[in-house]
Amino acid sequence: MSQRSFAFTPTALRSLEQDRDLLERRRYQRQLVDPVLSGYLLRKEAREKTRLFKQTRLEPTAPMVCRDLVVQNALYTGNVEAVKEFFPKGSSANLVIQPEGGAMRWVSDGKVRGLWSLTYEQELTTPLHITAGRGFTDCLRHLLLRGANVDFAPGGTTALHEACEECQPECIKLLLEYGANANAVNEDGLMPLHVCTELNSLECAKHLIQFGAAVNGRSLDENDTPLHVAARHGLSAHVDLYLRHGAALERQNDDGLTPLNSACSQPQELAALERYRQVCQQLVDAGADVQTGDADKQTPLHMACKNANPDVVDLLLQRGASVNTMDYGGEAPMHNILKIVAYKIDHQPERIVKALLNYGSIRVWPGALAKVLRYCCMSPRTIEVLLNAYGRIKVTDEWVEAVSPEAFQKHREFYESVFALAHNPRSLQHLARYQLRTYLDNRMPKVVPRLGLPTFLKNYLMLEFRGYVH
Repeated sequence: MSQRSFAFTPTALRSLEQDRDLLERRRYQRQLVDPVLSGYLLRKEAREKTRLFKQTRLEPTAPMVCRDLVVQNALYTGNVEAVKEFFPKGSSANLVIQPEGGAMRWVSDGKVRGLWSLTYEQELTTPLHITAGRGFTDCLRHLLLRGANVDFAPGGTTALHEACEECQPECIKLLLEYGANANAVNEDGLMPLHVCTELNSLECAKHLIQFGAAVNGRSLDENDTPLHVAARHGLSAHVDLYLRHGAALERQNDDGLTPLNSACSQPQELAALERYRQVCQQLVDAGADVQTGDADKQTPLHMACKNANPDVVDLLLQRGASVNTMDYGGEAPMHNILKIVAYKIDHQPERIVKALLNYGSIRVWPGALAKVLRYCCMSPRTIEVLLNAYGRIKVTDEWVEAVSPEAFQKHREFYESVFALAHNPRSLQHLARYQLRTYLDNRMPKVVPRLGLPTFLKNYLMLEFRGYVH
């Protein structure tokens, strides 16, 4: 490349002239800079290569840097005509761009002990990264035609990672067609499939798999597979794609989580509950073990209760999840749901409590009911189903004090029926229900539907909500 054929401003040309001696080392530098992981490398080799890559970034002999704001503006705005002008035939597109500004961070002055200064954090990028991440396909194609290195990663990530993070399927396909490594590893130890974390990144994942992306590739830090990532983000279409291409169901990451554990353990907003139910349904239908515990012996049922997803709890119980398995902390799934009732009222936590009791869950120690009432009083249905699991209960003044005035006023009829039990026994109908439930124990969901009883009686036996206790 000569000065005459590179259409930069005079200031940029002077900067490039100073870096002319670096051209002879370009081929060697690429081998060190690109943190590439082929499908045949062991994880140890990948870690070593990433370490070497980070060391290389610290060397004073960096690739050519473009500080020309006119060129940068053309790339960031996708001005294809300007990009063609600045990168004519015979020029190189393998440049490093260091944008001005960015996030602020504290930096220590190694020469003066204890002195810190606030400066901008600079991130390195390239013309390829800029255009790929913004979906400027025409600009990207021109740069590739000018010989841009598709796996160049001066900032620790490849242009392919950038396009996947920004959900740019056309740019991804173009990069792959020009030889981008579908299993390249960024500085965080993630392959491109690991960064497909949005609902609209499905086409990106399809292109990656088509070009050889490892569907069971592990991230270097967490040991996650793409299926872990898809399950954690509630991406049912991605889960289906990975399963159809042979994703491992029972592979555990460094925290002991399988993909099913990952889906159940992820905090879920109300609007996302159905997405996670679909993901769990897919994994269970494919044969995922509902009993596998993580490093803390928490099963998917523990996690689904902690995140208050009633449909997932129903699914796991129907597929044989053990309702009384204890984790390392000595807590069963019932403990997990009762802890978060007050924070997840919109998630219908009472449905989970009812399901656990119908499958034979341990009950709350009667002496602790007042404490449970204090924390769960804003969910009267939860209190109702808990109380109906006992033949008799002792209502005391402590119970009255446990219910907040706000809860009492909002659910006055219900709490008046509860406090009335201080002077009245439970009804004969309830006592009969209690005896039958005690006899059947965890067989309730299997036996009750087969009984020749009216539907309303079956529902009564299964602790259907009535809005009062009697």
